Amino acid sequence: MAIQKGKDLLLKIADGAGGFTTVAGLRSRSLSFNAEPVDVTHSESAGRWRELLAGAGAKRASVAGAGVFRDDASDALVRGLVFDGAAAVFQIVIPDFGRVEGPFQVTGLDYRGDHAGEVVYDLALESAGALAFTAI
Repeated sequence: MAIQKGKDLLLKIADGAGGFTTVAGLRSRSLSFNAEPVDVTHSESAGRWRELLAGAGAKRASVAGAGVFRDDASDALVRGLVFDGAAAVFQIVIPDFGRVEGPFQVTGLDYRGDHAGEVVYDLALESAGALAFTAI
């Protein structure tokens, strides 16, 4: 993957009409994938090196972002997901790489602001089911 502009990494949410709309005005964003290992080491493991069970363990993806809400609708949509504890289908677009799509739950929403500045927010999402990857 070649060097890309950070602003081109997009976080979108399903619009209910078969498409996706960009969530707010994210100024910074990140996507991480993790897989929990299952340790199957035993007393006869070669050289007492740890052994892991392939294909086992829980997989997850985390998304974090910070920015400003573009409008009341995007603010209300994300805030509603937090208060309802509901998951929604999100899409993360990684330029020249692919799209990750699936259910995520908003696990954190923090608002902050300086006296002479705009209100900004920090957003955290955790995967809430199977994700699909589509190469671009």
